[in-house]
Amino acid sequence: MASRPEVSMALYKRGRTWWTDFAVNGQRFRLSLDTMDWREAQRQQKQRIAEAQQGRLTPVWHQFARLTFGQAADKYLESRSLDLADRSRAKEKELLSDPKWYFRSVAASKLTPEMLREYLAKRKAAGLSNATLNMITGAIRRVLKMGRRWHLFADELKRLPERSNVGRALTAADISELLKLADSRNEWLTLRCGIILALNTTMRSAELKHLRWRDIDFFERTITVGRSKTDAGQRVIPMNEDAVSAILRLLLEAQKAHVDGSESFIFPACENGIIDASKHQKSWRTAWRTLTRGIHCPACGKFQNPGKTCRQKKCKTDISEGKSPFTGLRFHDLRHTAITVLAESDASEQTVMAISGHVSRKMLEHYSHIRMDAKRRAVTVLMKTKSPGENHAGIRYVTKHVTNAAKRGIIDSQLLEKNGGPGLTRTTDLTLIRGAL
Repeated sequence: MASRPEVSMALYKRGRTWWTDFAVNGQRFRLSLDTMDWREAQRQQKQRIAEAQQGRLTPVWHQFARLTFGQAADKYLESRSLDLADRSRAKEKELLSDPKWYFRSVAASKLTPEMLREYLAKRKAAGLSNATLNMITGAIRRVLKMGRRWHLFADELKRLPERSNVGRALTAADISELLKLADSRNEWLTLRCGIILALNTTMRSAELKHLRWRDIDFFERTITVGRSKTDAGQRVIPMNEDAVSAILRLLLEAQKAHVDGSESFIFPACENGIIDASKHQKSWRTAWRTLTRGIHCPACGKFQNPGKTCRQKKCKTDISEGKSPFTGLRFHDLRHTAITVLAESDASEQTVMAISGHVSRKMLEHYSHIRMDAKRRAVTVLMKTKSPGENHAGIRYVTKHVTNAAKRGIIDSQLLEKNGGPGLTRTTDLTLIRGAL
C-alpha cells in the first residue's frame, strides 16, 4: 500500500486576502487564493494541495527562478512581512534597493557568482566599507536561498574582512572638551543635551530621538526605552544627576515653546524654526559634523570648519594644517564610551548588559573598550597576590637590580645571560628597559 504524502499547511491573511503556505513532501508552495471568504479559502487550499500531490502545481522556488532579480527581491520582501519587524524589513529593503536596480533585467536563474563579484567590486570602488558590502551580500544571499540558488555562490563568495576597531571610547578630557564645544553655540543646546544623555544612559541615537515625555519618571528618576534596535533594548534606565539635569533643561525648552503633553517627543522635529512635537527629530547630523570637524584658529580663536585660511577677514591665518581631535567621531561612539566606563567600574556584567540593552557577553565586548589605565590598575593586583609559602624575594631582587643597572647604563652580562638566555643582547635590551622607564 502506497504511503500518503507528507503535507504541512497554513492559511493566513495578507491584507484582506487569504493566502496558503504549504509543503508536500518537502516542496514548498506559497500562493494567493484571491478571496476574502474564509470558507472559500479553505476549499481552494484543499484544491491546491491536491494539484501539488498530482504534480500539476509548480513549487514556489521554480516560479521564483523565472523572475528577474528585482521581482525576486520584491517577492522575498513580501514573504518576510509576517516574520520580520517593520524596522528589520525596512533595513532589508534598503540593502536590496541598489542590487535590485543593478540587476533589474537579469533573471534570478541567470545570476552568476562572477556578476555578483563584479557588482561588489564596483560598490567597493565607490567607497562602501566591507561591513556594508557584507550586509548587502547577506540580503542577496537570503533572496537567492529562497529560490534555491545560493548553493551556486556559497563557495565562490566569502565574507570580506571587517576592521576590528569597531568604535572609539572618549577619555574624561575628551568628554570635557566635547561638552565645552557643544556649549559654545546656542543652536547646539539640543545636541548637547543629547550628548549628555548618551554618555550617561548608554542610549543609541535612535532611542533618544524616539523618547516621549511619558517615558520619563521624575519620581523614580528613570527613563523607559520602549523602542529600540532589539527586544533586549527595551529597558528601564536609572538617571544620574547629569541625565536629570539634561532632561530638565529640555523640559524648560519645551515649556518655552509651549509644547506639552505626555505624547510629545522630547527631541521634537523642527523645520524652519517651527517646532512640531508630534514628530521626532530626524537627524542632528549637520550640527554633529560641524561640532566634531570644527577647529579653532590659532591666531584669533574663531571656531570654524577646516579650510586653507581663517574665515575672519582681519585674520586670514593659515589653518590648513589644523585638525579637530574629534574628526571621525560618531555619535554612536558616545554609547561605546558609556559602556566602557561601566565596564571599568565595579558593576557586574549583568548590570552593564541590563543598562545598555545587550543580550550576550560577546556583544558587550564588542562595545566596551577597556582602557590601558584600567588594565594597568588590574595587573597591580597581581603584585599583591602571594601564595602561602611562596618567596618573591628573589624576583624583587632581580627586578630591583636590573632597574638600578639600567638607570646607571650598565647591565651585568652574567645577569643578562642568566635571566634572558643567549637570545638577549646588551644593546637592544638596555634600550628596551630604558624605554620602559
